[in-house]
Amino acid sequence: MPFSSDSRPLPSRGAALRRLAGEGTFAIPGAPIALAAKLIEREGFEAIYLSGAAFSAGVLGVPDIGILTLDQLVAQTRLLAAAVEIPLIVDADTGFGGPEEVANCVLKLEAAGAAAIQLEDQRRPKRCGHLPGKEIVEPEEMCAKIAAACAARRDPATVIIGRSDARGVTDLDDCIRRLHAYREAGADWLFPEALTSRDEFRRVGREFGGPAGVPLVANMTEFGASPLFTLDELSALGFTAVLYPVTLLRLAMKAIEAGLGLIADEGSQAGLLDLMQSREELYDLLGYDPQQPERHLPATN
Repeated sequence: MPFSSDSRPLPSRGAALRRLAGEGTFAIPGAPIALAAKLIEREGFEAIYLSGAAFSAGVLGVPDIGILTLDQLVAQTRLLAAAVEIPLIVDADTGFGGPEEVANCVLKLEAAGAAAIQLEDQRRPKRCGHLPGKEIVEPEEMCAKIAAACAARRDPATVIIGRSDARGVTDLDDCIRRLHAYREAGADWLFPEALTSRDEFRRVGREFGGPAGVPLVANMTEFGASPLFTLDELSALGFTAVLYPVTLLRLAMKAIEAGLGLIADEGSQAGLLDLMQSREELYDLLGYDPQQPERHLPATN
């Protein structure tokens, strides 16, 4: 059973996430803000993702090169987890250091509400997994981090995800060897980043996936190295969890850009009203009744 920072027991969302993985392939949209997390849940998705890239760009306004701090990531994890009841997967990049730092990272993210914590084998400073110029650590170093993460979690159901960026640095064979090692070190799910073809997805799926295999994570990020497959296609290829890490942020930013352009040209937002979430729709999503505002005030002693 996980615990919050004030030692109160919390429901095990890790256990819920593991149940989902046993039921088939499912989509996990990235939630750039808590309001988006609520809408993802409202629309029937069963998990959400806190992407390091989306958080770096969308919240901090910086590139995805490991600038964000653990405290910032913990704070955002707490906000997203509190907004929904469905499980939250958190991208913890390289874990903020060696095994000791990884253990601290896992403890804090788990207490903040993470159901799963993703660690990658890049060397700091990291880069987006779909860009060239990355460097990766030795497999033994990554295995030590995964082992530390597994030992640190207070809820044994919390999912530890081992991601390898080796495909974009060395080759697919190295990526597969690393994934085997990460599984042996204790990783619950495996994440081969930046695969470049259907054949590569199929090969990894045959190596690890299937009903009795290890849950595999596919990253369906736009404008990256990987083709964009459907859920059904990825299921047939042996993958379980499908991430859409920056999709909603990209949609929102393009809409914001178009809206700013129209306001600049016309001096009014009146032409945009049909494209907006209405006040009533916002209040409905928040569960807010303006006639009873006291329902949303924090309890006082």
